[in-house]
Amino acid sequence: MNEAPIGMFDSGIGGLTVMKAVMRRLPNESICYFGDNARGPYGPRDIKEIRRFALEIAAFLENLGVKLIVIACNSATSAGLLEVQRSCGVPVLGVVEPGARGAVQATHNRRIGVIGTVATIHSRAYLKAIHALDAGAKVHSRACPSLVGFVERGEVEGPRIEEEVSLYLSPLGKREVDTLVLGCTHYPLITEVIGKVAGEDVSLISSDWEVAREVEENLVRRGYLRDSTRPPSYRFMCSGDIGQAIALGRMFLGPEVEKVEKVELIEGWTRS
Repeated sequence: MNEAPIGMFDSGIGGLTVMKAVMRRLPNESICYFGDNARGPYGPRDIKEIRRFALEIAAFLENLGVKLIVIACNSATSAGLLEVQRSCGVPVLGVVEPGARGAVQATHNRRIGVIGTVATIHSRAYLKAIHALDAGAKVHSRACPSLVGFVERGEVEGPRIEEEVSLYLSPLGKREVDTLVLGCTHYPLITEVIGKVAGEDVSLISSDWEVAREVEENLVRRGYLRDSTRPPSYRFMCSGDIGQAIALGRMFLGPEVEKVEKVELIEGWTRS
């Protein structure tokens, strides 16, 4: 047994969709979540810059004494998972490989679509992860830079976002993909819109549940599962606007987001 919390981070609040899945699968586990909303979204940024941010935040979480870190951000996973794993003394999981595995298991015609941020798509991380599992799969990727903005404004339904999603998915429909990877942790909040546009014959793969399963497997294998009569604790931190983090946090996760601490990361060091 290990009483230490799980650490998670994202470029903002989208990673709370992953946290929600982990909370449901592992209700006894404590979690420390950090949202880098002062520097997010990461999608339009240079991959080297995103990698540096990921290394800083992982070091911060490790200093808090977490037992495992989840990079709950597709852009940060794509840019720096291997480097973060090398630098940390605790296990580090990303969101790309679990999503890729879910897609390969779900597809029937081996035509897989991937949507995500510019950084995620340009990294070709999903393409590599899917081909590592099925070299013959046809992968068609599409960057959707405006969708994160819709979600963070709370515009998760209606004609405007439906039109935007339709523009992005149209080329994938012509490729006859039967499986679509939601390669951004914001996208589960617009699953209904994406599903409506993609059609009922297209399976939607979200990394959150796949990641939660992988977290459980990792903790069980190491004997790290928390087994306590005391309730778990949840700590929320951000680098930017606290009010925004609380409002969006409640939209992504729920009333559990009561308090958010502001933490400023400075050249790899932290102060709060």
